[in-house]
Amino acid sequence: MDNDQSRLPPAASGVGMMPGTMQPMPHVTSEDEDEGLALGEIIAVLMDYRWLIAAVCLCALILGLTWVFVTKPVYRADGLLQIEEKKGSGGVFKALEPLLGEDTTVSAEVEILSSRMVLGRVVAKLKLDTIAVPQTLPLIGGAVARRYDGDEPNSAWLGLSSFAWGGEAIQVDSLDVPDAALDADLSLIAGEDGTFEILDEDDRVVLKGKAGVRASGQGYSVFIAQLKARPGTRFLLKKLSAETAIDSLRRSYSVKERGKKSGVLELSLLGSKPPQIALILDDIMNTYVRQNVERRSAEAEKTLKFLDTQLPALKTQVDSAEGAYNSYRQSRGSLDLSLETQGILKSLVEVENAAVLLKQERDELRQHFTPEHPRIQAVDNKLARLNERRKQFDADVSRLPDTQQTVLRLARDVEVSNRLYTELLNTAQQLRVSKAGTVGDVRVIDTAAVGREPVGAKPVAILGIALLLGMLASLVIIWVLRSLRVVVEDPEVIESQLGLPVYATVPHSKLEVDLHRKAQAGGGGELLAVAHPQEDAVESLRGLRTTLHFALLDAQRNSLLITGPSPGLGKSFISKNLGAVLAQVDKRVVIVDADLRRGHLHKEFGIERSLGISEYVAGQASLDEVLKSTAVTGLTVVTTGQIPPNPSELLMHPRFEVLLGELAAKFDTVIVDAPPVLAVSDAAIIGRHVGATLMIARAGKHPIRELEQAVKRLNQAGVQVKGFVFNDLNVSRQSYRYGYKGYVYRYSYKT
Repeated sequence: MDNDQSRLPPAASGVGMMPGTMQPMPHVTSEDEDEGLALGEIIAVLMDYRWLIAAVCLCALILGLTWVFVTKPVYRADGLLQIEEKKGSGGVFKALEPLLGEDTTVSAEVEILSSRMVLGRVVAKLKLDTIAVPQTLPLIGGAVARRYDGDEPNSAWLGLSSFAWGGEAIQVDSLDVPDAALDADLSLIAGEDGTFEILDEDDRVVLKGKAGVRASGQGYSVFIAQLKARPGTRFLLKKLSAETAIDSLRRSYSVKERGKKSGVLELSLLGSKPPQIALILDDIMNTYVRQNVERRSAEAEKTLKFLDTQLPALKTQVDSAEGAYNSYRQSRGSLDLSLETQGILKSLVEVENAAVLLKQERDELRQHFTPEHPRIQAVDNKLARLNERRKQFDADVSRLPDTQQTVLRLARDVEVSNRLYTELLNTAQQLRVSKAGTVGDVRVIDTAAVGREPVGAKPVAILGIALLLGMLASLVIIWVLRSLRVVVEDPEVIESQLGLPVYATVPHSKLEVDLHRKAQAGGGGELLAVAHPQEDAVESLRGLRTTLHFALLDAQRNSLLITGPSPGLGKSFISKNLGAVLAQVDKRVVIVDADLRRGHLHKEFGIERSLGISEYVAGQASLDEVLKSTAVTGLTVVTTGQIPPNPSELLMHPRFEVLLGELAAKFDTVIVDAPPVLAVSDAAIIGRHVGATLMIARAGKHPIRELEQAVKRLNQAGVQVKGFVFNDLNVSRQSYRYGYKGYVYRYSYKT
């Protein structure tokens, strides 16, 4: 209703002009005050929207609690590996170092640890490509199931028996599906006594079986070792492709070097099941160590296979050379080599052995490099030099007697074959020892260990973040609302932008709210100025009474029009209580309810609507008949009378002007409560017949353009607005905004 002062946003109270002069009071500010106003404005806005902030923060906290409740805890397992640099071994193995690989780089090992070679073996060994989990109700089902600690499956909540609610268990030892069903979701429905049936994505049964017995059919094969669930409970069953399973493992797995160039790698794995992630991480490290050992011994294995193919042929060659040598000596008798011949033989054997070893080294290098490689070129150069030396020795041999030459040649073949066979036999034995003793260049320092607490933010931190986000969200909402709501909340804005004085600011009154509710409940109307004369709003109206006394001194009529731009501003509240405070100083006051569309002052005073303005203008009632006395001494009311079909035409009737003239002659003050200016033209019609016009503005209700348009509308009709009354000011909010200035609106009685 129009007199409900509290339905709209609150406003401020006080007199913003100098009595007598009707000019706005000068506004003095300072830099310190301006800074205080900015902070005070922020505090005032926050206090005004405190319930919105509280509601948004409460919603954020509820969401935070829900997140803490439903989020599955994630644990972290970690372990350490050390990458050792390969150093020269010396001794008998030094010659084998080029065959056993080069120094290891940490970056390469990091990539190997994340490769399909390592992770693929782990996936296959631990069957990570098979997923079998109970299906839970979205959002809360998983949280309920995790918190259930009974031995038997939990009973179904809300009658949803197809979902798991805790205590279910399934162990799938083997699952094979057609290639088309890889990565597809299958459903397993538990039956009685461990029986089950498996459905494909189209809910078609593809397999039936029982726990503990392998079931096969339609390209599917499954062995379920354990199944514990209520009949009808659904499980998600899925067979992942190797690529999908490895990618899934990689997403929760990470490797990094701890400390620059330390050679120590830290492996970590995230998951919701601590025992499982520890097992997986340990297997990753062990698989990596095994493949490292295999890689280090691979070159030795390849060389050993080559030597094993050469040794039988060399053994045959040794036996043949020895047989030829012994046969020649027997045919010629026992022959001894001279010292000179023995020296030549020794040199020839050394050259032959060196040449054979270089040829073997060249054959090994050719498996890795082209003939243009520097290492092969170096071997070729050594062979060329050995050939030159051999030619020199051949020249020395040619000068010996024929018998000595033959014996020398046969002895050389025996010596070279024996020495070469012995060298290769020793090399093969060394490679076998090296292969058997290969330990790799990595070792496990720390096995997988899982933290006792979940990783991520703690519940208290999550709630704190939720509260902070709630506050930020509420501030954003307030900013949006304030941006969309450009209204006047300060009476000084009216004075500065419209150039019209604000005669009074009326504080918000909770007592008026109570009186209005009581009246609407049928408890009878009661004036705030009479029931609670000490109220701050009434005191502001007393200030308005004093101001109007000077404002009407120069007016030709003692009548006052009270209107506003739109409905719901408190015009009726101002009219009736202003009339009461005027009557309290022995003034004869009459209030005219000129709102012939929605007038309701008769209800406020508990009198009849009939016999009012409509009847007087129509000539159906006299002046004395339309005057209705009230419980307030000296205060009279003229009601609207019967609601006419043409209110504007009725107000333009000459008899309405006559009514106002007769009332002005009979009473000291005539207060006319008119309809809103922007809604209808009634106020502009009435304004030409009164002495002064006051515009009611309500705090937080209008944009300044609306007030400006209302004043302009009256001015175009020839009605000059005397000033404004700023109604329903929230004094508490103003105290935050302006500090001490907010309290100038309060000066109540104290006993």
